[in-house]
Amino acid sequence: QVHLVESGGGLVQPGGSLRLSCAFSGTIGKVYRVAWYLQTPGKERDLVAAATYGGSPNYVNYADSVKGRFTISIDNARNTMYLQMNNLKQEDTAHYICSIVTNGQYYWGQGTPVTVSS
Repeated sequence: QVHLVESGGGLVQPGGSLRLSCAFSGTIGKVYRVAWYLQTPGKERDLVAAATYGGSPNYVNYADSVKGRFTISIDNARNTMYLQMNNLKQEDTAHYICSIVTNGQYYWGQGTPVTVSS
């Protein structure tokens, strides 16, 4: 079982920055995939960014809408993933959810809200 807890969401003005964190704990394999999704009311979850750790090679990918503005990273020593969000836009407003895929299983956090508004 793996447990994920997000933090770092909040209200920010357009053009501002936020860093989301997601601490994960439990039985984590040597190779795993982490990702951030966003969800807005009445819509499906959309992938924002994903990265692998422990693979050969590792990869990182982003939704086109966030390329150049968002950065996903992993601190394996702290079992924490991050999403650095810069130059935020009103359309980035959503509930952000982290996930991890390890040992063949998907796990999800509860999410953290991000509101971009002046």
